[in-house]
Amino acid sequence: MNIVTRQQGNSTLVDVQGDIDLYNSPEVRKIILEELKEKKVARLIVNLTGVRYIDSSGVASLVEGLKVSRSMSSRFMLYGLSPAAREVLELSRLIRVFEVYGTEQEALQAK
Repeated sequence: MNIVTRQQGNSTLVDVQGDIDLYNSPEVRKIILEELKEKKVARLIVNLTGVRYIDSSGVASLVEGLKVSRSMSSRFMLYGLSPAAREVLELSRLIRVFEVYGTEQEALQAK
């Protein structure tokens, strides 16, 4: 698992490489919550192009990030879902809850 955070204009991007599962979802959760709670970013965009698999603990980390962002009036977006990750979010009906974009450019341009 590799996670890199970078700034693009008024957005903070979190690039995740590797599967998000029970073993490493706490690391993803920690970084997302740190950006939202401590750095108080206005827009957090999670890049999932490098994630082939996500389990329920990974989804829980993303949901927690979404809840915190809403409580802090920040935007929380996802982009680059693999077919497997998209399926997990569709089956759990969370695909409608998250702001999901196909590419980084689409997420950055979202109003």
